[in-house]
Amino acid sequence: MEANARWVLLTALAPLAWGANYWVTHAYLPADHPLWGAALRALPAGLLLLAVARRRPHGPWWWRSALLGLLNTAVFFVLLYLASQLLPTSTAATVMAASPLAMLLTAWVLAGQHPHRAHLAGAVIGLGGVALTVLGGAGVPDGRGLAASAGAMLVSSVGYVLAARWREGADPLAATAWQLTAGGLLLLPPAVLAEGAPPPLAGRTLLAFGYVTLVATALAFACWFAGLRHLPAGTVGLLGLLNPLAGVLLGTALDGDALGPRQGAGLVLVAAGILLGRPRARAAVPDVAAPAVPAAAGTRAVPADPAAPADPTAPAGTGLPRRRGT
Repeated sequence: MEANARWVLLTALAPLAWGANYWVTHAYLPADHPLWGAALRALPAGLLLLAVARRRPHGPWWWRSALLGLLNTAVFFVLLYLASQLLPTSTAATVMAASPLAMLLTAWVLAGQHPHRAHLAGAVIGLGGVALTVLGGAGVPDGRGLAASAGAMLVSSVGYVLAARWREGADPLAATAWQLTAGGLLLLPPAVLAEGAPPPLAGRTLLAFGYVTLVATALAFACWFAGLRHLPAGTVGLLGLLNPLAGVLLGTALDGDALGPRQGAGLVLVAAGILLGRPRARAAVPDVAAPAVPAAAGTRAVPADPAAPADPTAPAGTGLPRRRGT
């Protein structure tokens, strides 16, 4: 019991770090360097996790890592950076909380994974909660920020569907390191061409990048995967809900974002939709069990979908498979 409590606390660091990432990006990182912001988040974290995992890609994982790094890291991190800059912290956190529901619908459209009626109901409820939150403020949210959020959910959902087909042949932490490294490398040329030199790294900006890279990416993924190996799926899924909660509370407390009854009700609906829309476990097959619950997750053991460990900003409940015997 005491050991489980320690794993719960350790795993909870990941969604809390991801939720705080919205506020750190919004408050302290340069708004005019989204490409460099994404590259400086991905590449150092990927190299650090690569040093921990000590495994290189092999066989098809070379091109898989490049493709998934493009979707799940490069494009996703850029769009997430833009959304965090253009939207209030609480709005960005709540909108991105719908990522698991977007992944559920994308898997249905692209991979023919037919959801149960309860899953569809959860998607409708969750998306309704997002709409209630976005339309419930005093002002109209920046359309570019909403478009960036929608784009981030779309590319990460497509990356999830692709990675779900490549379930075997890589350790999840190693595959995450490969994707982060590949995505960071892919971002360097366009960052130099479009934005010139990297932003000055000093003072609060340096500390903010240190948090985003080391805490919200490298450490958060390590903690998340530790939880995936030691906690039940339902526990990890509930912990994932700390992500939007942390973003909303930080935005309200530190940025003065409005949190009236309408926004609160919207957040509750998003959480209810995610819980209702979590895929249910199916009967096990010889080596890999069927989906039980993201990018950023919520599996009890190591996800068999290592290339899409979790939407790094979204709560658990995205239907990642899990291996038996781990």
